[in-house]
Amino acid sequence: MVDIDPNKIRDIEGWEKNAPIPICMGGDYRALTFCCKPGYSLTFGFKCQRDKNLQELKISPEEFIKIKEEFSEENDWNSDIVCFGSISYCCMRRGGCPRRDLALSIRYPDLSQEQFMKLYFQKKKELSKIILESVTYPEAKKKISGYLELF
Repeated sequence: MVDIDPNKIRDIEGWEKNAPIPICMGGDYRALTFCCKPGYSLTFGFKCQRDKNLQELKISPEEFIKIKEEFSEENDWNSDIVCFGSISYCCMRRGGCPRRDLALSIRYPDLSQEQFMKLYFQKKKELSKIILESVTYPEAKKKISGYLELF
């Protein structure tokens, strides 16, 4: 089991216990699920740790994009409303993201906001596990083994 700083996790409806805070705020590898698409300049690029984390895990930007876009296809998460054309790149912002929340309300019209946000975080947790399970490099697998136990 990995030792996680309690200030670096949240309890979120849908993810339940120990959800990572965003990587740009010091979250662990599981938070890659909330990261933007590589290759674009970011408002908070100076504190973005996505590329560093991908490099540590030996996941290429192309592989990361492939994982997120396949997940998006499988879950009908493509959307012209959100950044990068896919809900799979959306963040975990608690206060809401107008584009993400609108895209989710369109995707799940029969659910309340509370229900679709719970589903969103359940799916982001699933995507997080897929990202970490894609790691094949032996040294990187050692780094993530404790995080996989949290799923």
